[in-house]
This record gives sequence, C-alpha cells and structure tokens, in this order.
Amino acid sequence: MSELEPPKRDRRSGFERRLRQRRRKFEVHEPEQRSGADRRTSADRRQTDTINADSLSLGRRLRQPKTIISLVLPIVLLILFVRSLPGFKLDELPGNILRANALLLLAAFAIFYAGFPLRGLRWSLLIRATGYPLRVRDGTEIIFISWLVNCLVPAKLGDLYRAYLLKINSTVSLSRTFGTVFIERVLDLFAIVVFGLASGYWSFRGRLPGEVQVVFAIGVGFVTLLAAGLLSMRNFGRRVIIALPLPHRVLEFYDRFEEGVFSAVGLRALPRLIVITGLIWATEAMRLFFVVEALGFPDVHLGISGAFFVALTGSLLTAVPLTPAGIGVVETGVVAILTLVYGVGQAEALAITLVDRAISVLSIIVLGSIAYSISPKRRGSGIDEPSATPEPGALI
Repeated sequence: MSELEPPKRDRRSGFERRLRQRRRKFEVHEPEQRSGADRRTSADRRQTDTINADSLSLGRRLRQPKTIISLVLPIVLLILFVRSLPGFKLDELPGNILRANALLLLAAFAIFYAGFPLRGLRWSLLIRATGYPLRVRDGTEIIFISWLVNCLVPAKLGDLYRAYLLKINSTVSLSRTFGTVFIERVLDLFAIVVFGLASGYWSFRGRLPGEVQVVFAIGVGFVTLLAAGLLSMRNFGRRVIIALPLPHRVLEFYDRFEEGVFSAVGLRALPRLIVITGLIWATEAMRLFFVVEALGFPDVHLGISGAFFVALTGSLLTAVPLTPAGIGVVETGVVAILTLVYGVGQAEALAITLVDRAISVLSIIVLGSIAYSISPKRRGSGIDEPSATPEPGALI
C-alpha cells in the first residue's frame, strides 16, 4: 500500500455495524448462530442441531394412529378394570367428588400452578449458566407448553419440544439445551428418592412394608447408577466417543450436550438449584394433600408425609413412556398404593386419584391448549433479546 493511500474505511452501514455488535454481545460459544429469521434460514446451520419442524407439529402428532391408541387404550382398560371390581362403587363416585370443599380444591389448583414459575426459574438458571440470558417468564411459558405436549403425546416428547421451542426463539443450540433438560431430570430423580425415603420412613415410623422397601431399593440403585454414569461421562465420555467410529457431527453434538450438562451446574449454583427443586416437589405433594383434605373422607388420613410419598410415586410413574402423562399407569399405581399401603377404601382411592389427575393433567390440557394457540413462541418469534446480559440470579 502506498504511503499516500488513505486507510480503508469500514464500508458497512451503521445498521450493519450495530447489528454485528449486538450479535457479538450474545455470542458465547457459537458465534455462527444468529437469532430470528436469519438464523432459522441460515445455510451454515450446524447439522447436529437441525430439526424438522413438521415432525414436531402437535397437530400432526395427534393425528397419528399410535398417538390416538396411546390415549384411548389405557383409558378404556382403566374403565374396564374399575368396572370389574365391585369395591370401587362407581355409582357413589360423582357424589363423593361433588361434596368436595371448593376452597381446598382451589388451593390444590393454585399450589400446583405455583410450581411452574419455580420450574421456569430453575431452567432459566441452567440456561444462563451456558451463556444465554433466558428470562424466567419465557422459560415458564415454554415449559408449560411442553407439559401440554407430554399430556397429549407419549414418549416424553414434551422435553424434545421444549428444546425445539428454545432453539427457534434464541441462539442456544439444541444439544446444549438437551444437556440442561437432562440435568433437570437428574435433580428431579435425586429429589424423588430423597423425599420418598424421608416421607416413607416418617409415614411408616421406620416399619416400611416389604413392597415399599423394594421400591426404595430400586430407586436408590437407579440413582447410584445415574451418579456413576455422570461421573463416567465427565471423565471418560469424550474419549469413548472419539474412540468409536462415529461421524464428526456426533462428537460436536456430544461436546455441546456435555457442556450443557456440566456448565449448568456448578458448586455455587448447586445449593440454589437443590432448594428450588425441593420447592417444586413440595408443590406436587401439597396438591395431593389439599385434594385429600377437600374430599374429606373420614377414614382417610394421609398427612403431609403420606401425601409426599404417594405424589412422588405417582410422578415417578409418569416417567413410563408408554402413554401420555402416564395415563392408565399412574392411576393404577396410585390407587394401588392408597389401598394396599395406606388402607384407603377403593371408592375413596379412586375419587382421590381422579380429582388429583384432573388438576395435574386435564387442566393442563385445557389451559395449555389456550397458551399454545396464542403463544408466539411456537412460531419462533416469542423471545426478545434483552439489552444486557443479566446476572445469573436476576429474576426477570
């Protein structure tokens, strides 16, 4: 260049420079990703994060025969099972439910829905730890819509849909989001086992029935294996992936998944996450407690410890991916626990279970459908990027 030649100026427009500066502010690990329509139509999107939106269409899923069968078949089998046993006294069921205390049912409804902001807070903390400042209200809305999917579609596809919604609305990669959802499930499983052991021991005063001891032993064994798996993934996971004859994009996916798992949980954040997780599961247990109190059966006295034990067991049964929200499986399991372990009459146990599931499943289907129909997030235009990155503990 000649000494008289003026230096080259940045010929980009002011808008382009401001747009680039804004992207740099939010680029943490993946600077090639962009937000909004540009990101969704970008030709250089990573293969490992590509999702076919049509495959996650809720309407399309609901029209599939296997989804219809998974919804209808367990309900039919449950009805046939209940009708075959005279102890359920189906003719008394409507009266038992209609005599319930409306204020206590409203309290059960309110405390159940108080759990969603707590879930949104926990997930936003995990996502923020990976570098994206997810607001609590956005995380809560996405989780609520994903619960609707879990109530309508089997195989826990709501978790996949949650990751998909966050991806199309932000710069967070799909695989890293999977890591945060995975660590959520780990926290939940640990909470179920710990609370289950504590509530079961308190409820039975140390004289646990043999069947309950077997369930606890399975739960403790599973959590131990899960902890060993996390430790192995942390220390040897990448080495195993590299040693296997797998495509390079698998390694890229694993790296971002592992980053989502382990960057989201640090020693400083762990106590807060444990407290929030405990509060989440307390809302599940107190919902059942208020349902039992609302129905007011004179011979049914679960107490708070019994409500914790039954509610946690029912939540664990929802993990069975055969039916949406564990329909048929959960009802059968909860009725069995109430009758066999706590000595509740069959008619009373059925009424308790149906009212509790009406709050935790039926209301989600009704209110979640409304949220799904009006939410801009399902179209990828529901999250406005904040003007500045908030502190990890900020509630926005």
